Amino acid sequence: MTTIPAEWRPHKAIWTGWPSAADLWGGDLEPARAEVAAMVRALWDEGRGDKVRILAHGREAEATAKLALGQAAEVIPGAFGDIWFRDTGPLFTGDARAIGFKFNGWGGKYQLPHDDEVGARIALLAKAPYKQHDFILEGGAIEMDGEGALLTTRQCLLNPNRNAHWTEDGAEVALKRALGIEKVLWLDEGLLNDHTDGHIDNLARFVAPGRVVCQAPFSRDDPNHDVLEEIALSLGAMRDAQGRKLDVIRIPSPGAVEDEDGDVAPASHMNFIIGNTTVVVPIYSGSGDDAVNALAPLFPDRKVVGLSSHAILTGGGSFHCITQQEPA
Repeated sequence: MTTIPAEWRPHKAIWTGWPSAADLWGGDLEPARAEVAAMVRALWDEGRGDKVRILAHGREAEATAKLALGQAAEVIPGAFGDIWFRDTGPLFTGDARAIGFKFNGWGGKYQLPHDDEVGARIALLAKAPYKQHDFILEGGAIEMDGEGALLTTRQCLLNPNRNAHWTEDGAEVALKRALGIEKVLWLDEGLLNDHTDGHIDNLARFVAPGRVVCQAPFSRDDPNHDVLEEIALSLGAMRDAQGRKLDVIRIPSPGAVEDEDGDVAPASHMNFIIGNTTVVVPIYSGSGDDAVNALAPLFPDRKVVGLSSHAILTGGGSFHCITQQEPA
């Protein structure tokens, strides 16, 4: 049966993309590249951490990636729409296979050439047999503990802009067949103004068997105050596939982070990536140090580092959204 190892299990590689489309990133292209490079170097950890394989679309992107990253990553030419490989890339199983799903630009919002080819392309580069399932699913919409439990949101998975015919029961059947999981744990709503319609990797993350981390409101006027409180209460009432009551740990949210138009952006410290030696946490505001300090005890065998993700956030996500781990 298909199983997806937990993210904290050893990796053979981490896949990501180099911001390559100037028309998409505009004035944020170079800052976004600097933030991706900082993430890559932290995961590489001077050769002690992860092997990072990064796709670059076009000659200019390939050249700038090689110049910026040096030995920290293997730069590979490859076409893609944008760098959100958590959603467009494949999921890797514990037996070195890759599985993919249909992708429709987060419910038809952002459909770019080549994004629907990323799953098969990365699988080919990884020399992993590839199977695509016949329903729409983004990797950022699901969070698995490697022991049979999967966290997700109704706002995303039951949204008619993905699989219009899905009911909760139907979604669970499809997920169990495709991913080899035993129990689906449902949350309701995601962050304000999140174009992903409530991706779980902005809300709650497994950090160990039976242990999940989520956010506490930065203040009473946190724009996601009520949602964050509801998430914590819901998680506290859940048991995983092994029957364990979830140990729920909360860290501070970034609070109100605004985009260039003054609208609240879906910034989240939950969008961290767990590498072999390093956990890279996106930070945006004065809560960054508090979030990193709160996460550090949960990863005693890894360094936990906070890195700016302001520019990447202008594209809609952060470090977890742009990476996909390949298990060892």
